[in-house]
Amino acid sequence: MTLKDRLTQDMKEAMKAKQPERLGTIRQLRGAIKNKEIELQKELDDDGVIAVVSTLVKQRRESAQMYADNGRPELAAKEEAELAVLQEYLPAQLGEEEIRELVKAAIAEVGATSIKDLGKVMPLVMGRTKGAADGKVVNQLVREHLAG
Repeated sequence: MTLKDRLTQDMKEAMKAKQPERLGTIRQLRGAIKNKEIELQKELDDDGVIAVVSTLVKQRRESAQMYADNGRPELAAKEEAELAVLQEYLPAQLGEEEIRELVKAAIAEVGATSIKDLGKVMPLVMGRTKGAADGKVVNQLVREHLAG
């Protein structure tokens, strides 16, 4: 079953179970996928869908943080609820140690020696994680390894 099929099935289940928040989030995700397909003029495979989900997850994290920082806990809670639904469609997240190993391998592979090589290492690591790691965490670990 493709990720898009799973989304359709989950949307139907949310309708039947009368879960409006979950249903709304899944519909937003399906709309974002459709928009990306129109933009690219081709149907997305699972990797493409994961990329769209990753983008939405990042947006929700940033929004929730911004609302929390500005004293709007009710809006932050809404964003976090949507974030929880979206994360169900991402692959299992890698642990910090696993990411460190990928970073070390990527640094060795491109021969990176300083922080100037960040642009060579990041795309390699992000390509290997495919939605299974937060970009901020990866960036932080790459910087640590290149600085140290």
